[in-house]
Amino acid sequence: MPVSTPALPTASRPPLGRVLIVDDNAELVDTLRAVIASGVSGLAIETAANGKAALAMARKGFDVAIVDVKLPDISGVDLIAPLREASPFSEVLLLTGFASVDAAIGALRSGAFAFVLKSFRPEELISIVEQALGKVQLKREREELERRYRDLVEVTDVLFTAVDENDNVALMNRKAASIVDVAPDAAIGQPLLESWIPSDDRAAMRSALVQTRDALQTRAVEVETGFADLSGVTPSRRRVRWHLSRSPGDRALVYGIGIDITERRALERRAADAEALSAMGELAMNLAHEIRNPLNAAVLQLHLLKRNLDRIEAEAPVRATLQDRVRIVGDEIGRLNRLLTEFLELARPRGIGREPVHVPSLVDEVLDLEEESAKGRGVQFVRDLCEEGGVALGDREKLKQVTINIVVNAIEAMKQGGTLTVRVRPEGERVVMTLEDTGPGIDPDVLSNVFDPFFTTKEAGTGLGLSIVRKIVDQHGGEVHIESERGKGAKVTVSIPMGR
Repeated sequence: MPVSTPALPTASRPPLGRVLIVDDNAELVDTLRAVIASGVSGLAIETAANGKAALAMARKGFDVAIVDVKLPDISGVDLIAPLREASPFSEVLLLTGFASVDAAIGALRSGAFAFVLKSFRPEELISIVEQALGKVQLKREREELERRYRDLVEVTDVLFTAVDENDNVALMNRKAASIVDVAPDAAIGQPLLESWIPSDDRAAMRSALVQTRDALQTRAVEVETGFADLSGVTPSRRRVRWHLSRSPGDRALVYGIGIDITERRALERRAADAEALSAMGELAMNLAHEIRNPLNAAVLQLHLLKRNLDRIEAEAPVRATLQDRVRIVGDEIGRLNRLLTEFLELARPRGIGREPVHVPSLVDEVLDLEEESAKGRGVQFVRDLCEEGGVALGDREKLKQVTINIVVNAIEAMKQGGTLTVRVRPEGERVVMTLEDTGPGIDPDVLSNVFDPFFTTKEAGTGLGLSIVRKIVDQHGGEVHIESERGKGAKVTVSIPMGR
């Protein structure tokens, strides 16, 4: 006798779709249910006799609704919008015994998927239901893909934006919006170029957008991007490399993926400077001895010459002229000696000390040291130094040299007198020192070059003072920035990590 094998339990599967039949004719409802179930298997079919009951069921979700045009409490046409609102991805089929072209057009304009006569053939109804289910499935898949796309755009660590045919922002992800310091929704509709691209780079960005729209090739453009608020104030600029592309089917919309390369460019510049300084250092060490020996000999001979001038018999004007020439030669030798000292200081690969330094006290000491020189030039100091905190980790003598160089530069810049305001404040994990003068300011065209070795706007300057400042600040892991406008003075900001 054969032994029967018990059937294994099967896991319940969700229905392939949900169909809602809304009609007050019970016999027709049973017929519709039987026809649909025989043609499309795996469906969950529910029924309602009026519009109120249908809306209650629709809130639980459905895919396709078959609705009679004439219901006891509402017209089937008027029921389309509430049903679609309750289940946004659904489709509605209207069922009626009276057909007319105007009625069909009106139903379709109201959002109906199809207009079915009650004299339908079963295979016709089944085909329409299958088409409606297919459309619903496509809409759900599209929504899922768009959701994943939106999530990807939001979580990515790159800047993402899209602009329309007028170069207005149509989309901006959270990363870009956070750097712009504006809500993503607030950026929509704003002109990208006028709001966030500086005027110097605007033409390059506009050209790249035009070329992207004219061709399907991706365009790359590297521009300064001033992430400003919507009032037009630009507190900072970042260097961004934008990769622009457009969809083959939409010429107007251009997508931009941006990578913030500000730090990369700064590192590249510092690496180039370090390489140049390394070569300069090797040259300087080899030449320092050869240069200083003749300089020392010249200073000694000049001193002897000056003493001998007082002994020669000559008229006072002649002696005064010779003394002036000796003085000029002495000044030039002194200038050469200072240049050599600063050059060695910049090029020599020396380390720095690491100890707690109370920056406010250090700055106060430097201001006391330079106060007499400042008064002689008509410059007044304004001190705003914090009483608590302000301890940085670093080399006190090096930080003092940084402060002296900046203070002396500010004093020399204010040839007609003025005010130098010095502030020191702890900010987060750093000590920030700002020195703001009321001098003539720095031309914007040369502002980016002020830290370059041997660049100077002074007649007798060496061009190494600010280069040394940046080198020392870099060694401390800090940052130094200069802000200036012609005729409005200059502001130097130095930040050094706190001592912990």
